[in-house]
Amino acid sequence: MLRINQLQLPVGHSREDLTAKVKKILRTDKTPDIFVVRRSVDARKKPDLYFNYILNVKVDRQKEVYKRCDRKQVQVFEERPYRFPVKGYQGKVRPVVIGSGPAGLFCALMLAKAGFHPLLLERGRPVRERLRDVENFWEKGKLAPESNVQFGEGGAGTFSDGKLNTLVKDTYGRNREVLRIFVKAGAPEEILYDHKPHMGTDILCNVVENLRHAIEDAGGCIRFGAKVSDLQIKDGQIKGVVLDGGEEIGASYVVLAPGHSARDTFAMLKERNIRMEAKPFAVGMRVEHPQRLIDQAQYGLERHPVLGSASYKVTAKSGGRGVYSFCMCPGGFVVNASSEAGRLAINGMSYSKRDGQNANSAIIVSVSPEDFEDGGPLAGVEFQRKLEEKAYRLAKGKIPVERYKDYKDAVLGSSAPGDGKEQGKIPDGFAPCIKGTWEYAAVHQILPQELRAAFVEGMEHFGRVIPGFNDGNALVEGIESRTSSPVRILRNEKLQSSVKGLYPCGEGAGYAGGITSAAMDGIQVAEMVAKHILEAEKK
Repeated sequence: MLRINQLQLPVGHSREDLTAKVKKILRTDKTPDIFVVRRSVDARKKPDLYFNYILNVKVDRQKEVYKRCDRKQVQVFEERPYRFPVKGYQGKVRPVVIGSGPAGLFCALMLAKAGFHPLLLERGRPVRERLRDVENFWEKGKLAPESNVQFGEGGAGTFSDGKLNTLVKDTYGRNREVLRIFVKAGAPEEILYDHKPHMGTDILCNVVENLRHAIEDAGGCIRFGAKVSDLQIKDGQIKGVVLDGGEEIGASYVVLAPGHSARDTFAMLKERNIRMEAKPFAVGMRVEHPQRLIDQAQYGLERHPVLGSASYKVTAKSGGRGVYSFCMCPGGFVVNASSEAGRLAINGMSYSKRDGQNANSAIIVSVSPEDFEDGGPLAGVEFQRKLEEKAYRLAKGKIPVERYKDYKDAVLGSSAPGDGKEQGKIPDGFAPCIKGTWEYAAVHQILPQELRAAFVEGMEHFGRVIPGFNDGNALVEGIESRTSSPVRILRNEKLQSSVKGLYPCGEGAGYAGGITSAAMDGIQVAEMVAKHILEAEKK
């Protein structure tokens, strides 16, 4: 196998163009087999846009071909596919996995394929039923506490843009394996090579359902409506779990992948003296712009026929705090992502076509345990809850919306003559793209002064990077409080908690930051669980 780096072609090129360019680089007349490893967009000369490729190529008489190649662009490459360390387990030990977000799903899938017959416990409902509950909440405001944007099959990531890029270093091939499994479950093949892969909520629902079937086909079992309310612990060793209603399930190996919003689970763990700590995260607001504004800034034209809706990533500093975009949703929607009565949290979501009128992103400000009133492990949870309660009260449970100019003027204490006439008015032709009900309100009141000032400073900086980003008619909506887990459940080098046999896993446990990294952590924990089971059986 040969690897070609830095191959560039105009966006919109044909497969024949790609083949011809490869043959030219390899200096061969024979048509090789071409496999795309990575594709990214080069927009430095917009509106002239290019794809940059990394390719793997199979060609006859490779040694002869390689001798003729430019060694700076072409190298010999040996592909090493991922291998789970255990295969064909025949023992009787059955691990339990708590939570069916990406971490729990991939952990259970790997264990099932290796022969361990895991039991996966999910407090919420299957994804199709969950989808109906969520849509009912958006339309009628009736919250289902165990079946919402945060809880249910697939976890919080199911109702998102479905971004699959990650900054986690991958020396073991887990990242590639996650993407490969997603494709097998129905995701588009492009996620294997796009620089910023995504699926969209509509595809994610199908993929999550297919992953469940894959677990079951491999010998695993999934139970819905199975909320774990307690742990059975004896002499520092996990012995089982207790479900709501009192059912006890014995288990010597339990994977805890609860998701970042399982606040009642965190409280139970604290009561059980499981070692945890408050961790830094970020809070902020969703900001909506017309998608055409972002497309013009990124691509040099209002709508690209091949690339579709453009995305962005912006970062800044304000008084030592990070201010940055998070979970950017091109052509997407802002969604009511609440999971507790009397508290409101929002998130962003896109469908696979990303063809909505608006772009939205969370513009968030970093916070640390020093910002929390309490010094305990759940201090970040209480910090989130207070902000969510303020957001809920602002618009009586609806998503509060405010023009950026009104937000900024209130924060900076300034108002130009005559501007008051426009306060409280959404600009004509620019309606919010929101799933759930909304109301114009004083969004600037939600965050503490230091954080809202940092938000404004960041917005003004981003306006110098993306023209129009800080336009007064941009819409600010809140609150984005569930960016990542406010808690880390401590684990050792064997990936076990302070209780032997209990394995914290994924984003909710504090060891991931998105769909792909959570899935990768699920695979890593599955590897360790399998290893420990085999080691114990040899003794």
